[in-house]
Amino acid sequence: MKIDRLSESAGVSKHPFPFDPTYGMDLDDLLKVSAPDNAPGDFAEFWQGMYRRALATPVQPRLGGKAGTTADGLDVFEVSFTSLGGVRIGGWVVAPADGVVERGFVVGHGYGGRGEPDPWLPVARAAGIYFVARGLPTESLLPGVPSEAPGHVLYGIESRDDYIIGGCVADIWCAATALTELFPATARRLDYTGVSFGGGTGALALPWDERFASAHLMVPTFGNHPLRVTLECVGSGAAVRGRYLEDPRVLEVLAYFDAATAARHVRIPVQAVPALFDPSVPPPGQFAVVNALAGPVEVRVATAGHFADYPEYEQEMLAAGRSMREFFAA
Repeated sequence: MKIDRLSESAGVSKHPFPFDPTYGMDLDDLLKVSAPDNAPGDFAEFWQGMYRRALATPVQPRLGGKAGTTADGLDVFEVSFTSLGGVRIGGWVVAPADGVVERGFVVGHGYGGRGEPDPWLPVARAAGIYFVARGLPTESLLPGVPSEAPGHVLYGIESRDDYIIGGCVADIWCAATALTELFPATARRLDYTGVSFGGGTGALALPWDERFASAHLMVPTFGNHPLRVTLECVGSGAAVRGRYLEDPRVLEVLAYFDAATAARHVRIPVQAVPALFDPSVPPPGQFAVVNALAGPVEVRVATAGHFADYPEYEQEMLAAGRSMREFFAA
């Protein structure tokens, strides 16, 4: 595992939270955090079965009219496709304006959903699908499903077969199918990138889908749930922690949706960007995912995640972007 810092930052000097978002751990401590020991015996079988069902789903992608062209020369189109369970997913596809496509990207998002695609992809001559996971704004809202993170993350949590996070992972696989059907050349090399929510669901999706060649996971969530529910935080993690404190049996379901457990099955090259300070996704959970990755791993450590109030923030985000481009170009 190759490990570098994005900057020589001294860390976050002040913050508004009533708890310590470093959880008293430095980099050496975080590198020792492992995936949980209580993985279900049928963890792999559960996910392989879901993947087979997703792969058998007729995705029926529909490409809308051209919505514009980015400064990087990418044409933008609205897209929709069918995912597992017949759920219709929305988003955008971007492709080179000159029509030359040699590879593809499936791009995840954070728990806020997505209001538009990014104006660029990590490499040239690529097409990308910026899908929005089921139940999330703005393109994949569902009746009865909370669209805000604290409600969404609890939807169906009583059962592994109903938990919405499983469907969100299936949306990644079906997005990949939609992209390769619309742009067959993307099947030559397909990569994944996701941040936060998209980092965690990406870790859950990658082990079972051999179509993906490599991945970039930034501040991934859903890592080591037994540890995560003991750590005070904000956002979706606080909602899960609250439910656990009411009913500890919820860990029996969450065990099937642990990104760190899944990471033990990820053997493709991954560039990971965990943070040392994060009030929303506790760093021990992030590093549990990163430390468990079973294939070649490049780690670029950020000073903070889900928090921008420190001097090196912009410098680090630029460095992270450069590193991602270099990684996917290799």
